[in-house]
Amino acid sequence: MKFILFLSLPLYALDQLTKHWVLRSIGPYDARIVVPDFFNLVNVTNTGAAFGSFRGNNTFFVIISIIALVVVTVLLVRNRRSDPWRDVSLALLLAGILGNLTDRLLYGHVIDFLLFNLHIRYADPWPAFNVADSCISIAVVLFIIHSFGKQKSAGTGE
Repeated sequence: MKFILFLSLPLYALDQLTKHWVLRSIGPYDARIVVPDFFNLVNVTNTGAAFGSFRGNNTFFVIISIIALVVVTVLLVRNRRSDPWRDVSLALLLAGILGNLTDRLLYGHVIDFLLFNLHIRYADPWPAFNVADSCISIAVVLFIIHSFGKQKSAGTGE
């Protein structure tokens, strides 16, 4: 459990500190060019979910976030045996949920600020995101990788 807190809390703090910096340093319609034609820092509000979908549903997402937070907490407390993949995934998920939930409760929306132009059709630029979103995305990828590993070992009888 200590490991999870040592991973989750610094990531949550990083998420909140970077968003605080963005709110103080970048206006809503401004951009800070970091790498020309590739990466900018912006100040975007998001009342929806991933990629700005389901906009204007902040209350719904507060409720969903609280439910997810309870589920993750129960999974962490019920830790029957150590599973590093699971623990890291849940720690990242916890940090991400807390980061975006804090925004929704404080501001009524999530603050996104990382904007990449990947020069990909239909994603030019890629939708803005934040540290919490990154934590959630990495957690999902780790869960998927871990589940494939479990299926493979279950199929071989290991």
